[in-house]
Amino acid sequence: MKIVRINVENMPGIPYSQSAKHNVPMKDRESHEDYDLRTWREHCTVNKDGQVCVPMMAWKQCLDTCAQKLGHKVPGKRGASFKGYFVSGVLCPADTPLFNGKALTKELAEPKTIYANLDGVRGSGKRGDRTYPEFSKWHCIVEFWIVDDIITQPVFEDHFNVAGRIVGIGRFRPERGGTNGRFRATNYDWQDMQV
Repeated sequence: MKIVRINVENMPGIPYSQSAKHNVPMKDRESHEDYDLRTWREHCTVNKDGQVCVPMMAWKQCLDTCAQKLGHKVPGKRGASFKGYFVSGVLCPADTPLFNGKALTKELAEPKTIYANLDGVRGSGKRGDRTYPEFSKWHCIVEFWIVDDIITQPVFEDHFNVAGRIVGIGRFRPERGGTNGRFRATNYDWQDMQV
């Protein structure tokens, strides 16, 4: 089993935005617009210390989606692709705190108001302004455990690099036809781990 810690940063000029569901109650007679403006920061995913984090499953699904899109074949496996090996053989063990010189908190988020589906369903006809938290500059160190030796260091790094360009993370990411959430690796630190 191998562990890789990756220094990651957003691509220049490309923000990261979150849209986590929250359950902050509406005030009596509060309009949906006022509620949205009051609670937009609550769309952030934060850890127990209040630091904004990329959820571990966002990283995992980003890599799995990239492996599916690329469809690279595993040598000597009769046409099998790496997709299934990434799904079962790679995991991200924890949410990843974000920094921008200091820890990012939801209070440091910038509001981004968009005209969107109010119920989250495309084509439903229920549209209006929604505000979400956005971070224009960020970096982090994300950790992955590679438990399947078929996924070699070059294979993993190739998939992660491409994932940052064509899949991304967060709200309005490239995988969903958006422009946010593109990232790039600046350093890989590999270690063997005995189990």
